[in-house]
Amino acid sequence: MARIAGIDLLLHWTWFLVLLYEVESRAGAYTWLGWNVLEVLALFAIVTLHEFGHALACRQVGGTANRILLWPFGGIAFVDPPPRPGATLWTIAAGPLVNVALAPLLWWAQGLAASGNAATFLQSIFAIDLGLLVFNLMPVYPLDGGQILQALLWFPLGRARSLLATTVLGLAGVALLLLEALRTQDLWLGMMTGFILLYCWNGLKRARAMGRLAKLPRHAGWACPDCQAAPPLAELWDCRTCHKSFDPFATGGACPLCAQQFQRARCLNCGHAHPLAAWAASGAGVAAAG
Repeated sequence: MARIAGIDLLLHWTWFLVLLYEVESRAGAYTWLGWNVLEVLALFAIVTLHEFGHALACRQVGGTANRILLWPFGGIAFVDPPPRPGATLWTIAAGPLVNVALAPLLWWAQGLAASGNAATFLQSIFAIDLGLLVFNLMPVYPLDGGQILQALLWFPLGRARSLLATTVLGLAGVALLLLEALRTQDLWLGMMTGFILLYCWNGLKRARAMGRLAKLPRHAGWACPDCQAAPPLAELWDCRTCHKSFDPFATGGACPLCAQQFQRARCLNCGHAHPLAAWAASGAGVAAAG
């Protein structure tokens, strides 16, 4: 759709299904169909501002944020903050803070319209902003509330155990959301719950993998330039040529099966790839500081 502040704003084609659904379901709310369309556009404008809150906060703490996708379940900001709890906390919390900032403005605006379509529209937009805020702050991973809880628990528990605790709690929240969807026969809530369940389950598997990874012995003299984590002493990197798993830090970057040489290695802690020389230089720096 657009590129704003170096961030690509993308619109998934299924968004138009939401447009049709919302216009149809709210057909009796206004005397003119255009107000229904404006209501849906305002919804996605609020979602867009929310996602830009995440993206700009991520950049503020030194992370990467280049894309925002709008789709039927709201929006997704593709953010990659530095692997620190404080940076992650600010990146996630900035999204709901946008809704908090909008709430008094929308409350004031709805008070200006006495009656008619404009009053209904402004009341609806205020309710949408408040509803998105409350729903997003539920402590269910991967909603913002669940990710904020994970970032807070990261301080005392570490990254892996905080993610494990949050996803287990999230699965309990998914069960409650599913029961509510069945009770109210709300198809949309049911679909949203299925999406949350998928992400929560993937988060649980990632937390368990991170826990196993944390127990492995580490290479001395090597460290990720970004998160300073030493690479595990294990064959966990795949050769893109022959697909054999090997340890590039033990072989100098060469695959022992096909002899393919790799100059870069991805950190299994933060996911960033760096030249092996940068890993060695960072490891030397960590050793000197220690």
